[in-house]
Amino acid sequence: MRDFAYVEPVSLDDALARGRTPGSRFLAGGTLLVDLLRLDIERPDIVIDLNHVLSSAIEVGPAGLRIGALAANSDLAEHAHVRSEFPALREALMSGASPQLRNMATAGGNLMQRTRCSYFRDRAVESCNKRRPGSGCAALQGHSRMHAVLGTSDACIAAHPSDFCVALLALDATVTVQKVGARREVPLDGFHLLPGRNPERETVLERGEVITHIVVPASPRARRSAYVKARDRASFAFALASAAVALELDGGKVRSARVALGGVATKPWRAHEVEEDLIGRPATRETFASAARLGLAGARTTPHNAFKVTLGERVIVRALERAAGLE
Repeated sequence: MRDFAYVEPVSLDDALARGRTPGSRFLAGGTLLVDLLRLDIERPDIVIDLNHVLSSAIEVGPAGLRIGALAANSDLAEHAHVRSEFPALREALMSGASPQLRNMATAGGNLMQRTRCSYFRDRAVESCNKRRPGSGCAALQGHSRMHAVLGTSDACIAAHPSDFCVALLALDATVTVQKVGARREVPLDGFHLLPGRNPERETVLERGEVITHIVVPASPRARRSAYVKARDRASFAFALASAAVALELDGGKVRSARVALGGVATKPWRAHEVEEDLIGRPATRETFASAARLGLAGARTTPHNAFKVTLGERVIVRALERAAGLE
């Protein structure tokens, strides 16, 4: 680990001003940053601690749920309103990491997770466009079982690792971000970026901007939501494929739907084609299976990860069945 300066800002404005300095990084729970420091992937000159200048409050109102950026994943998962009104959110949080990490990891930090691509996390590998733009992507010709099949490019096929973000996407969440003198609201669907030619840029955050809170709106779909994750072991494993869904039913038919995918894409992936196909159709396994095939229709696979197409379809069906009460 390399030496760096550690700063405890006296206010959020102080933190934001310091965050404009090249080589600075913000610290919340630290479960990702400390890991990447140890791997020598992150090499900050200054680490700015946000723990005394941001909120950890979880607030409930008529408009929905307001989550402070510093809210711990475990606190959010066990919140009574989340358990009853946003079940997909709780299921996604509880399926991630371990109890110890969930106690430290924060809601805002979860949105900033970086890929677990083994080539990205190994500095001995020269070809990684996320670490060294223009160097190539070793995964394209290497072992790619965990990698993405949707939203990929010739520059990167690394999968996004978050469970929480997939559930937030299905629940139409919005992220509030702030920098010196300005604040903006970013829909979760537009927060993460596709790799394109510049996979080193993963979110729309600008230098010196921080997440202050997340808003999950109340909706007819939120209570009838579910998250299903397929992985190699029962805990402390990232998704091979996952799906978060939210349904609004009317007389046994689908009135509206949200379907989001994880583990199979380079960012939390909204399956618009699946949602559109479901509307007006009966909430049955046959309907769900037919619609699910549309979600992976554009997959770009390698010999190692082609299985994710079938697996992705199956987690969509399972999540829809759970949300519809068919299980």
